Amino acid sequence: MTPTAFSALHLKSPMLKNLASLGYAEMTPIQAHSLPLILAGKDVIAKAKTGSGKTAAFGVGLLARLVVTSSRVQALVICPTRELADQVGKELRRLARFTDNIKVLTLCGGVPFGPQLSSLEHGAHIVVGTPGRLLDHLRRGSLDLSSLQTLVLDEADRMLEIGFQEEIGALIAATPKKKQTLLFSATYPETIAAMSATIQHEPVEVSVDEAHEDGAIEQVLYQVGKEERTAAVARLLGHYRPESTLVFCNTRKECQEVAEALVKRGLLALAIHGDLEQRERDLVLVRFANKSISVLVATDVAARGLDIKELSAVINFELPRDPEIHIHRIGRTGRAGERGLGLSLVTEQESRRVQAIETALGTTIARGELESLAIAAGAPLAPPMVTLCIDGGRKNKMRPGDILGALTGEAGIAGSEVGKIDVFDFHAYVAVIRTSAAQALSCLSGNKIKGRFYKVRKIS
Repeated sequence: MTPTAFSALHLKSPMLKNLASLGYAEMTPIQAHSLPLILAGKDVIAKAKTGSGKTAAFGVGLLARLVVTSSRVQALVICPTRELADQVGKELRRLARFTDNIKVLTLCGGVPFGPQLSSLEHGAHIVVGTPGRLLDHLRRGSLDLSSLQTLVLDEADRMLEIGFQEEIGALIAATPKKKQTLLFSATYPETIAAMSATIQHEPVEVSVDEAHEDGAIEQVLYQVGKEERTAAVARLLGHYRPESTLVFCNTRKECQEVAEALVKRGLLALAIHGDLEQRERDLVLVRFANKSISVLVATDVAARGLDIKELSAVINFELPRDPEIHIHRIGRTGRAGERGLGLSLVTEQESRRVQAIETALGTTIARGELESLAIAAGAPLAPPMVTLCIDGGRKNKMRPGDILGALTGEAGIAGSEVGKIDVFDFHAYVAVIRTSAAQALSCLSGNKIKGRFYKVRKIS
């Protein structure tokens, strides 16, 4: 047994068996450093990026402390965005499979109050949500935090950046003074230290830098005029032809404008920002994660919770003001032994930002010339997958295996041609290799899934 094996922790046998069934054998660095502290009941400040395994770190910890026989809220996880809250909720439900009696409830804006009120009336062990909607429930009296044992602030730096400090303060004021508080943050600005000082008791700091092999990420700066940025993004995509690209903008307005401009140039691009309805946001994230769109244009806030392990390139439409945010953006590519591209557009006026970033990196970033980049001939690079939407989901007892079985059985499509499958309450999405999409659509439309027919359509 290695020191980083989950079995090295003092966890109950059913939880260890569930972790093993989910493929959790060895702890990631953030888990190995923080979990023993969390299980010991310590307050923790953990610096960890998306994709580092932080959800399992605090998830295993809070699940180990639950009193399952009590239906009062014992753990609260506050997230900055609906996407992250939904992702955290799903992961906690997977981790909680060692018993049928643990209820995890997600409370976010953008969806009706009614079903949430009904769910709260029936009780919940763990609540995951965004500050605004959680505070709404608290003020209505539908959310009772008086029995809370564990409070988790996930992506705390982003919540402060968005301006949720007042809401977080009000939520914390409704919790018992004696509780465990876990603060997870991708960056560690002074505001996080100040927050910790007011809400944590003798916290232990844990910092794990995301490991990238030397040379895993090729960074290049391209100088442009302010009005040339969108054309420059298209040129970079045309030259490098990455399979999946995350383009970072600093405002919602820029996100939408850039995505629309790229679509006009024949690229499959979508924007994600706070103005989208929940189902639209879900679908955008699904399509990018399953490789049926090539380019996602996002703000830093909207990209939180997006964990794409095989991201080919990151493009900075504009440099962020904080060097740590730049490092966090670029660090999303070049993972899992793959090479990544970090391309940034800068104007003459942004030289100070460049200097600050290079100081933080401890190295000089290579400069490139846009004019020297050859554009590959032919049509824009098409994504390898196509997304099919099935009008049935968890509420219909549908599981990913049911969809995979229908495709590989009735349609005779190889399992290797089926990509990511996402099942929501009332819809399911499956990615199929582009050359087999028509066959898959015909099969799923003409045959029963779990004993009944469902409407199926191609998302384009």
